[in-house]
Amino acid sequence: MAATRTIELRTEIPGPRSREIFARAAVALAKPLQVYLPVFAAKAHGATITDVDGNTFIDFAGGVGVVNVGHCNPHVVDAIQEQAARFVHTDFTVVPYESYVDLAERLGALAPIGGPTRAAFFNSGAEAVENAVKIARLSSGRPAVIAFEAGFHGRTLLAMTMTSKVHPYKTGMGPFAPEVYRAPFPHAYRGISSEDALAAIERMFHTHVAPSQVAAIVFEPQLGEGGFIPAPPAFVEGIRAICDRHGIVMVADEVQTGFGRTGRMFAMEHYGVEPDLVVVAKSIAAGLPLSGVIGRAEIMDAPHAGAVGGTYIGNPVALAAALAVLDVFAEDDLVARAAVVGERIRERMLAWQRRRPQIGDVRGLGAMLAVELVRDPATKEPAADLAARVIEAALERGLILLKAGVEGNCIRVLCPLTIEDAVLDEALAVWDDALAAVLA
Repeated sequence: MAATRTIELRTEIPGPRSREIFARAAVALAKPLQVYLPVFAAKAHGATITDVDGNTFIDFAGGVGVVNVGHCNPHVVDAIQEQAARFVHTDFTVVPYESYVDLAERLGALAPIGGPTRAAFFNSGAEAVENAVKIARLSSGRPAVIAFEAGFHGRTLLAMTMTSKVHPYKTGMGPFAPEVYRAPFPHAYRGISSEDALAAIERMFHTHVAPSQVAAIVFEPQLGEGGFIPAPPAFVEGIRAICDRHGIVMVADEVQTGFGRTGRMFAMEHYGVEPDLVVVAKSIAAGLPLSGVIGRAEIMDAPHAGAVGGTYIGNPVALAAALAVLDVFAEDDLVARAAVVGERIRERMLAWQRRRPQIGDVRGLGAMLAVELVRDPATKEPAADLAARVIEAALERGLILLKAGVEGNCIRVLCPLTIEDAVLDEALAVWDDALAAVLA
């Protein structure tokens, strides 16, 4: 008996209805809004998206890591509907509501920070990053921030300045925010060790900025847009030591790594190192705009009253979704599921690498995995065109994939952690077929 297939392709890709809407979009939308895939969504559930032409795809993009609990998780949908029927907005700093306090308490208990914590909620990851820097500056009385090569922290002015990819994020966007300094991020595949990266920070203190002027060191425990490169333990330990020695606030940007993606609730749990502040967003509310900063009480409480805020910070409907997300994680043990999903994917990726020399590297933590495509395994020359062709071939076969990496030559996995084994196996088989079609 043949296995039931999840993917169902009824038309060519894109189908006629998607092409029709794209023609309208070309007239109605601003051209800088670059659309990645040529299909329009009609509905989504679990690990699948169905487009307006009735084609059903397996989704390995997850709205860029936003739906760890799956599309339209019924518990989350119920919570959204219930809250929306009661009230949608008051502005928490004008008329507050209990759910804000509930989420702050629950995330404070989960965050990898010992001692009393505080939380503040915002809308986007970039907004939370900027507020984390505000808090670090106001608590330390210092102006400077250190970020890392290949890091991504958002598209608003300060976050874009901290982001380390010129095109398309920074082209023509200057002047940028002052007092942002950049150090190399360790990358074993490219020959950058933890020792090299930490030594560069120490040298920076002599050549660019005095440590007494640095408010925060902001880093991703595993680079997201920069190519899914996990930080080595020695590097994370070294950053903690530098921060302790110089009174610098250590900020872990867990926008993409948080909420179970790496096989821990937060990626910092892999390292046994406590940050001072943690930035969260993406899968916190299963697709609704919500982000936050969780941190040590003495740092979070240091800024003056009114220093952080905004009209929509911690929207009540998004907070209801976030509380439901935490319930789903607890009831379904999604952190453990992420480890299982990740091991299954890693095993297949390593098998592909053994057969295909263009797969130069397989890397990542938990279910946050990527392959890096190169033209030659000896030279390691990035092959962005091959990555683009594999993604196109996968879409034609019913699988949605995303690129990553400064050179755009990595293909990453951000599938829902709720994905069933049979659906996961089907997706990986399609990916294998796409690789064979392009790399044979």
